[in-house]
Amino acid sequence: MGKQIPAGTRQVVVVYGERRDSPNSLLVLYEKRGTAWQRTGSWPAHNGRSGWTTDHRLDDERTPVGVYGLTDAGGSLRDPGSRLRYWYDDNAFAATLPEEEAHVHDFDYVIAINYNRLKGSPPYDWSRPEGVEKGGGIWLHLDHGDGTSACVTVPETGMKTLLRTLDPAQHPVMVMGDRDRLKS
Repeated sequence: MGKQIPAGTRQVVVVYGERRDSPNSLLVLYEKRGTAWQRTGSWPAHNGRSGWTTDHRLDDERTPVGVYGLTDAGGSLRDPGSRLRYWYDDNAFAATLPEEEAHVHDFDYVIAINYNRLKGSPPYDWSRPEGVEKGGGIWLHLDHGDGTSACVTVPETGMKTLLRTLDPAQHPVMVMGDRDRLKS
């Protein structure tokens, strides 16, 4: 997958899934310093409840494997110092799941993963350039302790670090998938 990373990219967020059917992952931030990549942060993470897929479909509860740009962020809380364009809206980012404690803060902060979305639009925009059946609305957001519908989650400390670190001038991307597919 490394060959799919654009030449101008200097920040890469890698999500290493434990197994193809596992919702458990590790998220690692790498930054290019000179010609070398340095690991500058890592956090436990979760992905889709049913694991990973190379053919994501709406409601399959799997996270799409691949390399995706990171250009837009937002949340139901005010901007914590994001370098990415930040879209604050306390209503648009309301959790669509039941108001249980585990999900109340999921969308306090989000980073849109540019899978089947129009970059430069708010993360909550429902445009799907590849069609609705391919899913979309896949975000990096706050962790609630288990798998997701297709998003990737990290603890709040990781999310705030990523928001304050990811710089559009560095062309950040997310590389994600289960470890076996990431090796290829």
